[in-house]
Formats: sequence, structure tokens, C-alpha cells
Amino acid sequence: MSEETLYFPESVLTVFARQLLEAAGAPAPKAAVMADCLVSGSLRGVDSHGVQLLRYYVEQIEAGGVNLTAEGHVISESGACLNYDGENGLGAVVSERCCGHAVRLAREHGAGIVIARDSNHFGAAAFWGQRISSEGMVGIVMCNATPLVAPWQGREGRLGTNPICVTVAGTGGKGWLLDMATTTVAMGKVYRAAMSGQPEIPPGWAMDSEGRPTTDTETAMHGGLLMPLGGYKGSGLGMMVEIFCGVLGGGAMSTDVGGVRTRGRATRISQTFIAIDVARFMPLEQFRARLDELVSRVKATAPAAGYDEVLVAGEPEWRAEEDRRRTGIPLNAGVWEELVKAAHRLGVTPPGASHSPLRLP
Repeated sequence: MSEETLYFPESVLTVFARQLLEAAGAPAPKAAVMADCLVSGSLRGVDSHGVQLLRYYVEQIEAGGVNLTAEGHVISESGACLNYDGENGLGAVVSERCCGHAVRLAREHGAGIVIARDSNHFGAAAFWGQRISSEGMVGIVMCNATPLVAPWQGREGRLGTNPICVTVAGTGGKGWLLDMATTTVAMGKVYRAAMSGQPEIPPGWAMDSEGRPTTDTETAMHGGLLMPLGGYKGSGLGMMVEIFCGVLGGGAMSTDVGGVRTRGRATRISQTFIAIDVARFMPLEQFRARLDELVSRVKATAPAAGYDEVLVAGEPEWRAEEDRRRTGIPLNAGVWEELVKAAHRLGVTPPGASHSPLRLP
């Protein structure tokens, strides 16, 4: 596919995403939540969890793999702990409700732990971590995923990319935001390389079916597996996330979990949302000032050879967001072609695109 890049204003992509999801059958309020989540990922430069996923969401809905009318329900609530059944509903809708419960419980008890089972893909974990941290909380979000990762020393998929997100808001709303897969990269980056026509991916991303490292994009896409971050350490973190999500929540585990590309059946993803009320430890503004001081101390470190500055977690994405608000969100032409095909199939008129960065007011 073409490596050409097209640019779109945030508002245009948001409307288009909502229209596609609604045309596929998602109720308008639920489509709006999903669209906001996906466009936010692209806006922050996390393209693997942004608009490029829209095609797969639409196809999963069309194949009947999601219960569009599901509202979800609380299975049990005991003190600060809540177990939630997503009823195979849209992942973003389940996540929105679970974040609300986590914040509510944290205000009542100082911390709130909500585990959802039978959910679907929820986009970037950071979107939901920020939902929690914007309420003056420490936000922690995790989820299990498609078994595309072999455990350390293995060559069969048993774990997912199983992301971990921890976020706290500092003065001015930024602060510190860690959002990482427990693999070297998310599978979405391999998909993006394939859709961009890139024959090779960087070393350390994937292995072939025999467990040998590979840089061949097609091998990684077809029969290959992602590599755990830092070998046995990433494998251990991935299993930790599985325990916090699938095991503790009573949901699907390991090879029972489907994925964003699943067609016609429930993915049964489990997700964990944790909120910690900062005010139980100190006044919020004092905490934010202390966080800002820590960030300043870290950033004041003399940069290593080959680097101009020291960055902290979340900073590259905030910079990408500021830039893309000005110049538009870039989409690879291959990704756009697939979205246009979906739009024509569903009777949606796709918006026009710019072939160079925009200059938005």
C-alpha cells in the first residue's frame, strides 16, 4: 500500500468516526464515546491505538461480535472493590462506566478497584487513565488481550500485550503518564507497518513461529508472535496483568481471550480500573507541586550523548497532541483507503483530505 500521508482536523475525523460506527449499528451516544477514544489516540501520536482501529471495530460490529444494546451491570460491590460484567458491550462504553465507579469508590473509601469482564477492546489505556486522574486521582488501568505473545522461553502465544497505564495530573493538567505494553511494541505497530507497505520492522519487535527473532513484516503478521519487553521481565509483567484482570475478575484468561480482529464472536477481554484519592494523603495542590518538582528534577538531568534533553513519560504524546492540533492528524494512505472502503459499504460520505500538514487556527 501507499506510504503517502494524509492530514485531517481532529473535529473532521471525530465526526467521520461517529458516522461510521453509527452506520454499522452503534447507538449514537455509544458511537460518540468510541470515536472520542480513537481520535484521542491518533491526536496524541499513538497511531497504533487510534483511528486505524476504526476499520476493525466496524467489521467486528458488522459480524455480530459485539452486543450493541448491552448496558453492563455490577456483579458485586464490597467496600472499595467492584466486579463488573460488560455483557460483551462496546469496550469504550464499559470503560466509561467502570472509570465512573472507580472514582466513586475512591471518594468513599480512598481507593476504588473495578474489574470488568466480558468487555471488548477499549483503545488506548491512557484515555481511561486520564479519565480517572482528571478527577484528582492516581489512575491505574490494565487489560488482558489476544494471546499474541509467547511466555519467556516459549514459542506459542499464551499472553497478550497486556498494557499497564499509570497517570497522575500535575499543575496545568499534564504531570506524568506511563502507558506501555508489556511487549516491546503493541501489535498495532506491526499492523501499521504492513498497511504502510514496509517490508521490515525493527529488531526486537517480533519472532517467527519457531521463536526466532524476525524483522520481516509478513512473517510477524502471519504466524509470528510479539516479543515480551525485556525478556523474562516483560513476560512476568504480562502475567501480572493477566492475574489482575482475567484471574481476579473471573473473566476469560490467556488463550480464551479474543482480539480486535476477532470476527463474529465475543472477545471476552478483562480490564482493571484503579483510582487512588490523592486527597487522602495530602492536599491535591501540594501533591501536584511535589509531582512537578520531581518531574523538574528528572528533566534537569544532563542528556546523554546523542540526545538533546531528557523526557518523562507522557511528554512525547503531549507534544504530539499540541502539534497535531495545529497541523492535523496524519493518516497513512493505506489506512485511509480501508476506511473509505468501509464508508462506501455503509453509505457514509468520507471527508476530504489534505496532502500536506494543515495550518489550523
